[in-house]
Amino acid sequence: MSTPHEATHPSRTRVPWLALTAIAAIVMVLAGAFAWTAGWIGPKRLTAPRLVDAIEGGKAYPGFRRAHSKGVCVAGYFEPSEPAAALSRARIFSQPRTEVSGRLSIAGGDPYALDAQARVRSLALLLKTDDGQEWRTAMNSFPFFAVATPAGFHAQLLASRPDPATGKPDPAKMAAFVAQYPEAKRFQAWAKSAPWSSSWANTTYNGVNAFRFIDAQGRVRFVRWSMQPLAAFEPLSEAERQHADPDYLREDLQTRLSQGPLRWHLVVTEAKSGDPIEDPSRAWPEDRPNYIAGTLVLESSQPQATGACRDVNYDPTVVPGGIALSDDPILAARAAAYSVSFNRREREIAHGQAPEATGATVQEAAR
Repeated sequence: MSTPHEATHPSRTRVPWLALTAIAAIVMVLAGAFAWTAGWIGPKRLTAPRLVDAIEGGKAYPGFRRAHSKGVCVAGYFEPSEPAAALSRARIFSQPRTEVSGRLSIAGGDPYALDAQARVRSLALLLKTDDGQEWRTAMNSFPFFAVATPAGFHAQLLASRPDPATGKPDPAKMAAFVAQYPEAKRFQAWAKSAPWSSSWANTTYNGVNAFRFIDAQGRVRFVRWSMQPLAAFEPLSEAERQHADPDYLREDLQTRLSQGPLRWHLVVTEAKSGDPIEDPSRAWPEDRPNYIAGTLVLESSQPQATGACRDVNYDPTVVPGGIALSDDPILAARAAAYSVSFNRREREIAHGQAPEATGATVQEAAR
């Protein structure tokens, strides 16, 4: 039996229940949104975990990066050119020198792959300025991506997976992939015709995604950049690819560094109206303005198991003030996939599931 007070104010007993119901509803909505984003409910969607699963291809190496698994840590510094500050107000272009922690690697998920069989070489950098800002960039030796979208990249991974019977991709699957994503023909043509570099030191590394440079007056430029080596290019012959030492890139790097630092120019290319800003599978015309924005100097290398690069996620969307992202969809996909890969290997190491993640060379692993 209710008291007169309760009878007069029935809403006071119901309000807490209404509030709890509302809170529960909000929690359910948030949980549902999270599950939807993670791909746990709803139609099968391309999520970062699914993308990384495809990169692993059913054969992950615990404790190693899922892509570009084999590499070495490098260290040095960056010095901007005098005109660089006019391109962007980023501190990296105004302070005299910035320390660099980086990584040189080859493509693929096998940390014991043969260096000479790797078509793609890569350079990742972390630059931290004196005011604590960071610029992370991950560059590759190809001049553009094979596809324009994350869905295309996922399809490429599935189509290029080796057939167990032949050890090579299924031609029918590759043909179907190219039919659906015809932009991949440009990348295939580059892979077949461009000469292979003979060293990490004489390779040009391209940041094929577009970014925005913002100067002190607020002017915005859409740009892409590359690291162009001061070392003379030397091609790697077919015979050398067949007979080179399994870890020859690492050995060549150590030899060159013992003779002095290695250098690259940071070359910034500015887009013009109508250029494909959001499509990393298309190159910009060669007549676009180029600016030498500074020089990267690498002075030393360390094994990736013990070097400073080991625990760095080289997420290319980490940029300082004065640099901003474009709407290129591949950028967001790279950031999400890098995060999943990083978390997986860190979890494996923490749980003692990665006894092989020692940075061993191919020859050391064979012993």
